Amino acid sequence: MEITGIITAIIAVRETRTPQGAIAWAISLVTFPLFSLPLYWIFGKSKFNGYVEAMRAGREEFARLIGDRHSVPPVRPLHDRKSPHAPRTLFETLARAPFQGGNDVKLLINGEPTFQAIFQAIETAEKYILIQFYIIHDDGLGNRLKELLIRKAAQGVRIRLLYDEVGSYHTPAAYWKALEDAGIEAHPFHTTKGPGNRFQLNFRNHRKIVVVDGRVGFVGGHNVGDEYLGGKDNGYGGWRDTHIRICGPALLQVQVCFGKDWYWATSTIPDIDLSMPDACGDVELIALPTGPEDALENCSLMFIQAIESARDRFWIASPYFVPDSSVMKALQMAAMRGVDVRLMLPMKPDHLLVYLAGFSCLKELALPGVRVFRYDDGFLHQKVFLSDDRLAGVGTANLDNRSFRLNFELTMIAEDKTFCREIEQMFLTDFDHCVETEPDEYDRKNLVYQTVIRFARLLSPIL
Repeated sequence: MEITGIITAIIAVRETRTPQGAIAWAISLVTFPLFSLPLYWIFGKSKFNGYVEAMRAGREEFARLIGDRHSVPPVRPLHDRKSPHAPRTLFETLARAPFQGGNDVKLLINGEPTFQAIFQAIETAEKYILIQFYIIHDDGLGNRLKELLIRKAAQGVRIRLLYDEVGSYHTPAAYWKALEDAGIEAHPFHTTKGPGNRFQLNFRNHRKIVVVDGRVGFVGGHNVGDEYLGGKDNGYGGWRDTHIRICGPALLQVQVCFGKDWYWATSTIPDIDLSMPDACGDVELIALPTGPEDALENCSLMFIQAIESARDRFWIASPYFVPDSSVMKALQMAAMRGVDVRLMLPMKPDHLLVYLAGFSCLKELALPGVRVFRYDDGFLHQKVFLSDDRLAGVGTANLDNRSFRLNFELTMIAEDKTFCREIEQMFLTDFDHCVETEPDEYDRKNLVYQTVIRFARLLSPIL
């Protein structure tokens, strides 16, 4: 056992992304191997193995399918760009795709309007439907979706559905079998597939995607469950979330993101329309997928760039606030250069440890210019940011280490003043349902509460 602990400690030092994490794992594995070994092999890894290799193996087929059927201009080398220091430069580098103009983007606030729009779009499907959710519950909303998909499959529409097996753990096998019996291809993402991932329960595919016929799509924070509809009897007194409806060229990037996840889960390339969608608006938009397969920590780099590009304001809403030190420093520097930094967080927790760890993080932001708002009209679940009046993001990524390093996420980033004004108005309305507190909430807790908060912070790498 001790020898295995030492060998695993060496592996942890080689593979753990942060020095602090490497030290913590190495000491615990050598000192308490009986306790630490199973924890490390279940929760210790932050690198998802096999995904990049699988994409490389399927590159020729992807190139044939994608390259022959659309003409997306490649991202130009940095030295060829007119504005190498513009915010979009880094986003394009991370996404490996350019911003696309000609998009129409509609903001969908809360569950009822979101699923009404999604179901209406599915009703119009003639060729295919792509669906991907972290959670699909076998409840009222989940069964409405199931019945609608079964009906569309009977009409000859091809349907491919991905779900996360951890997020949808409580959904019974009968739910998926009913879909499969109707001819619908429904598969788990398989986060335990691949070398080195077999015992990992730490990775999640947190993306939420719906695409209909390659012409209209949806991305945002909602999962499929009755609680997301926001009823007052859902245990939280309501639910606040945000999605967007997309039409236009940027939808192609969303389909490619789904196609790669589908290839990982099934080892097959989906037969979908990857021709360039027609322009239907004037919003500049990019789809930025991030995940544990990235060579760099693309999700935290995305947030850092959005924060550092702000000159007047940076507003963000996130249900979970456990950022790493680099994002914390970006927020601190933004406040010190006079940016109006506003954090909107939930008043009511759904994951207690994450909620507690957030108090310790907030303490480090006790600076002039940082304002903290606790949303008090149900549970806050939206993932939205606004940088000045020109850049806005809506997607699935939270401001926590799990999204930064462990989850597969997707954020849609828009450069458009009109859309940013809509986001601004949404924030202002939400602030009216908040209680403004201070970053030093931690200092107002009693000694026992502060101690619990500190212990919760120690678990922040996996929260």
